[in-house]
Amino acid sequence: MIGRITGTLIESSPPTVCVQAGGLGYEIDVPMSTLYKLPPVGQTVTLHTHLAIREDAHVLYGFASPAERAAFRALIKVSGIGARIALSVLSGLSVEDLADAVERQESGRLVKVPGIGKKTAERLLLELRDKLGAVAGLARPDGAPVSAAGGNDVLNALQALGYSAAEARRAMGVLPEGLSVSEGIRQALKTLSRA
Repeated sequence: MIGRITGTLIESSPPTVCVQAGGLGYEIDVPMSTLYKLPPVGQTVTLHTHLAIREDAHVLYGFASPAERAAFRALIKVSGIGARIALSVLSGLSVEDLADAVERQESGRLVKVPGIGKKTAERLLLELRDKLGAVAGLARPDGAPVSAAGGNDVLNALQALGYSAAEARRAMGVLPEGLSVSEGIRQALKTLSRA
């Protein structure tokens, strides 16, 4: 599995870019959100990648952040959603917006993405519920008042204890700033036990 590529961006023709690394040029399909974040041609770039091996091709998909790649992987696990539609979703919505739409069960936001109809949007909402919480934590580590690394740790701990991503984020939203991870977990659990 190729997990990350760092090299020189030698070509950009949406939705594909070519990155030269180790004497090889890798063609990588990227969502528009990643394309907008790329440096000019000739500069060094790092992409987090997902390698899809099919009968007729090996295709690399590249993302600006691990959160985008994790969201892509969650999307392609949904029945009827292929890599092209997943890239389209990530081109139309940020990871944070996607997680928010799923958390609030807002199919209207997903229907605005080309290639997503009402039934597909409803399937995405159903199958991604409680699966994008950790991904959203990667995308917006400052969403919780505790430190960036601590916010992810508190979110992951609460989810490991059986709370949904939505419940965990609500509990984290009332935490004061500057708490240690253990104190953040303790106070979030107190908040959740009162609810």
